Amino acid sequence: MSAPIDVVRVRELFRRPERVAGSAFLRREVAGRMHERLALIKIDPQRVLDVGCGEGADLPLLQQRFAQASVFALDAAPEMLSIAKTACEKKISVWQRWLGGRGSRCPPLVAADFARLPLASQTFDVLWSNLALHWHPQPDLIFAEWQRVLRFDGLLMFSCFGPDTFQQLRNAMRQAGLNDSILPFVDMHDFGDMLVQAGFSAPVMDMEKITVTYRTTEQLIADVRSFGGNPLLNSKNFISGRHILLSIKQSLEALRSVDGVIPLSFEIIYGHAFKPVRKVAGEAVIHFDWPRQS
Repeated sequence: MSAPIDVVRVRELFRRPERVAGSAFLRREVAGRMHERLALIKIDPQRVLDVGCGEGADLPLLQQRFAQASVFALDAAPEMLSIAKTACEKKISVWQRWLGGRGSRCPPLVAADFARLPLASQTFDVLWSNLALHWHPQPDLIFAEWQRVLRFDGLLMFSCFGPDTFQQLRNAMRQAGLNDSILPFVDMHDFGDMLVQAGFSAPVMDMEKITVTYRTTEQLIADVRSFGGNPLLNSKNFISGRHILLSIKQSLEALRSVDGVIPLSFEIIYGHAFKPVRKVAGEAVIHFDWPRQS
């Protein structure tokens, strides 16, 4: 269990798309970096699933990269799926509709809990998830469920927040006495262990830090809210306490650089792994790499 996250509070936030719109810039940046990693993997899928698709911004890139595949989208917030559908319909031209070719229809949209997918086992060749996994309290259950719906030799690729995300705000909250209200995130190595326990083979994990700068503490706090806020079951709404909020702002102001900006760090964890080919009792699968002829 990553943290006592209140899933209901998470869903309530993402049911109001206008509240999360301010965080779209980071999701797009991370999606681009995930695609750079995906380009290094040779795979020709028939079915692709975007888990935690949000407003559907990743879907066009997935459809473009896997032009011959059927792309599906899933999110826990029906309101986000509604935006994804509207955005897709606007992009479909009259010419594409008339041709009736691939890309002339929107991907199927599914509203469901990440850890309880209403999908048949061994359905997808690629499962993609961008900055969504950290908002569920039990990622180990999610990995087991994602492994179930992947076909043998299918690929899981995901990104999520790591422990040093919001580091500057965390320190400010500690100084204000809000230790119990600080949202923890799972360590990269723990995710790797969970993947192995869920039945994935040879998981590859890496991490990088992205720093975003702000002109005002108000904008920094607003962006943190747009990323999901603090959905801990035992969290305190520090915004309601003016003296606590003032203390947090003062701590953040002390970080202002000579350029006049305040930093906010994000630890981004990237992971990918394959669902291993099923072994038959008494048999083994041997792969041969034939030498190329010059």
